[in-house]
Order: sequence, then structure tokens, then C-alpha cells
Amino acid sequence: MNRANILPIGLLILSLAYPSCGQTTDAVAAQILDDLVGTYKDEILNSTQELIKIKSVAGESKPGMPYGEGPAQALDKVLEVANGLGFNTTNLDGYIGYAEFGQGDLYVAILAHVDVAPEGDGWTYPPYGGEIHDGKIYGRGCIDNKGPAISALYALKALKDSNLSTSKKVRVIFGTNEEKGTGDDVEHYLEKEGPPVSGFTPDGEFPAVFAEKGALAFDIAKDLERKPSAVEIVSIQSGTAPNIVPNKAIAEIRTLNPASIVSDCERFANETRYNITATQKNGSAVVTSVGLAAHGSMPYNGKNAAMQLIAFLGTLNLSRSDMKNAIDFLNAKIDMETDGRSFGLAMEDEPSGNLTFNVGIVNATDEHIALTLDIRYPVTHTSNEVMGIFNHTIEGTGFKIDNFKVDLKPLYYPKDTLLIRTLTGVYNRETGRNDSAIATGSGSYAKQMPNIAASGPLMPGQVNVVHQSNEYIAISDLMNITRIYAQDIYELAK
Repeated sequence: MNRANILPIGLLILSLAYPSCGQTTDAVAAQILDDLVGTYKDEILNSTQELIKIKSVAGESKPGMPYGEGPAQALDKVLEVANGLGFNTTNLDGYIGYAEFGQGDLYVAILAHVDVAPEGDGWTYPPYGGEIHDGKIYGRGCIDNKGPAISALYALKALKDSNLSTSKKVRVIFGTNEEKGTGDDVEHYLEKEGPPVSGFTPDGEFPAVFAEKGALAFDIAKDLERKPSAVEIVSIQSGTAPNIVPNKAIAEIRTLNPASIVSDCERFANETRYNITATQKNGSAVVTSVGLAAHGSMPYNGKNAAMQLIAFLGTLNLSRSDMKNAIDFLNAKIDMETDGRSFGLAMEDEPSGNLTFNVGIVNATDEHIALTLDIRYPVTHTSNEVMGIFNHTIEGTGFKIDNFKVDLKPLYYPKDTLLIRTLTGVYNRETGRNDSAIATGSGSYAKQMPNIAASGPLMPGQVNVVHQSNEYIAISDLMNITRIYAQDIYELAK
């Protein structure tokens, strides 16, 4: 017997349990959706694991694969899962795709993404294994954003299977280039499709995100004139993406006495408690700095290995040169700060807090140095204001701004808007809490898709492992967010 024949009976029983005026009450609808989600547990876990096994880091563009093979494979897989659940699906030229349920011109959107940030180092379990240990699924993207994408899909399945009536159709949309932050996958979608009337992206924090800081990502670079000396920095390498605090950095130093560098490094590590070591190799010293990865929007949760390394390089007896000037400037204006204070960028506001500043990538030779920065600024400020101060600070240093990657304006919904009130109300009703919507430095698709806000998957007080090694999602959390999302979808679509 299929579920479609059983549900009307269940609905009748629940309606008797919750007396009403002859229509489905919120309590009855919630119970129906909760019960259905519980029956999908094995499918949700299996689908999440299969999606995690695809390394969907952006790669070289190919025909039909604008962001490389990995993101394209992940999009194909999630649409295959959606087809298996009985949804109509559409793939928009490999940029983005969606699964759809319901009728009508107006629609509610749940906009997730299936691309992931680079995995980095330091994993205990395979980053693309989707392995389960101690009630948690491990792997890059399990919480950002593949697990929530699968949750949203099965939440829509619960609505489809429930026979509850709605006035709008619903789309679960799967982007493939969110981590780059350029928004061209969503832009491609909006060129082909009209915008939703409401919705959410499962790529933030509960109960809902009413404000997202503006986001900037770009390079600063400087050409260096090499001057041979007794101690020369040959190279510096660190980081994989601007929106990740780098957890490892390596420098090669050419010197006649590499043993002295090893000794200096040991002394520096003891004084600062930084995890930084040096070894001798082929007449040079190789210095390795180990930090702690974190999301670039919350750099204070990590330890920047690149800036630890640059702090040590600043203690060396370097001859006056372009490289020394660059090192001294970075230590004076950035160091281990995450708020841009010494750079002149200390700014904050009541809705969204203070600016954050992350050095995500450093690449240097003895002829050129480049850093990729990630800056999140408060919602009542502007990118022009930030960049005006920034340009003033680098004036005369030889550093130039290059290769602007991201320039996203802030997002700000008053807390009393219907969308924010609905998402917050569902979360509090389901959890028994009384939490308020929050502001965040994290960026989401809500900046790029009209009429949506971020909601979940992170719970208040939950440890944030986004962009960290050993990223995981607890199975219990995965099921809970699916229940919440099912009710969000119903409330927005009914």
C-alpha cells in the first residue's frame, strides 16, 4: 500500500486529536510533517553520504560544466535523487538546477548549494568519505551545504506526501558556485526564471538571519626587487580560499646559517605559543606554521597560520629591501587582528556588529608578493567607505589592489517582516525556544536571490565547523533541521 492511500486516514486521526473548525490546524500539520520526516531517515542519510562523496570544489570550466566537473557531478547527483523522489527537475546549463512541486505562477524557493570549499589538511576521516562515526556524518560540505540541501529536498517530499493544501508551488534550487561568492549561478537562474515570492537558504543560522554584512574579496599585490643578502625569503605559501582562515603556511629562507633560523624559530614559538617550527633543507631553512581553520566571516574562531608565519619573518635580520618593507607593513597593519583596526577599518553598527578582516591566501616569491583578503563590513556602511580607507592605508607602500573577486552589498530585513517572523516562529514552535533572528558576517545566496533569507542549519550555541577540517553534521541535527524545513516550506507555501 502506498503512502498516498494511508495519509488521509492519519490526517483524520490527527484532526480528531486536535479539535478545530473542520480544517487542518498548524499543530496537526506539524505532526503530520514531523512523522513523515521520521520515516525518511535512512534515505536522508544515504543521499547525504552519496553527495558528500563527490569532490565538488570549483575547477576548470568545461562545456556544460561552467565550474568544473565536481560541481557538475554534484548537481547531477542531487537532481537524480530528486527525480527518484518523484519531483520534476530542471538543469539550467550546468549552472544551477531545481526540483519542483505544486501548481501556480507564484513559488517559494529554498536555495541551497552543492559546491564546497577546498578541504585543506588535518582530517581524521576522509574529507570525501561521508563516513559515520559516533552519530555524526563527516566530510567536506556535510553542513555547508550538502546535508541541508538534502534536508530541504526531503522536507519538500514530506509536504508532497502529506496531501496538505498549499497556494503556491515550491522549488528546491541547487546552486553550484556559492563558495566563490560571485553569484553568477544565481544570476544565470534569474535570467531564465522569475524570482520567488518568499523562501530561505539553508546556509546560515537558526532561527533566521535578518542581516548579512557586506562582503569584499580581492588581492593586494606588490612587485619586489630582489637584493641578495645573508638572509633572503625565497617563498611564502599559505591558504586555499579567501573565505577560509588558513591552517598551514610554509616559507623557505635562503641563508648561510640555516641552523640559526631553526634556533630563532624555536625561541619565537616559545615566546608566542604559536605552532611554528623550522628545519634545515638543502642549505635553506623551511619554516612551517600551523594554525586553525575557520570560516573567513568569523576569523576570530581560527588562528591564521599565514600571519603567524609573517610575524616570525618580521623578527629575522633581513636587509632593507622590498620584501622586508612588505613584511613590516603586514605586521604593522594586520598582524593577528581580525577586525581591521590597525588598517584603519575599525567600524561597527548596532544591527550587525564589527567589520571582520581575513587574510585567506598568501603567495610570495623573491620577486612578487600577493595576498587574497576577505572583508565583511557592517550593514549600515558601504563598500565605497571601506575601500576609501583601504586605499588610503596602502598608499605609498607599493601594494596595489588587483583581481576583485567579490563585492556583495549588505542584506538587511527588519526583524518584524513577515518572512523573518515566519521562519523565527516555526523554529521556536518546533524547538520550544524563544530565540530572536540574528545578524551574521557570513554571506549566503540571500544577497543574490530576491525575497529570501538564511535560516539554519546551525543551532544557537552549536560549534561551527564550517570550512574546518573534520567538518561534520550530527545525524540528530540533520533530522531536526529537516523537520523544521518541512514546516517552513508549508508555512510559506500555504
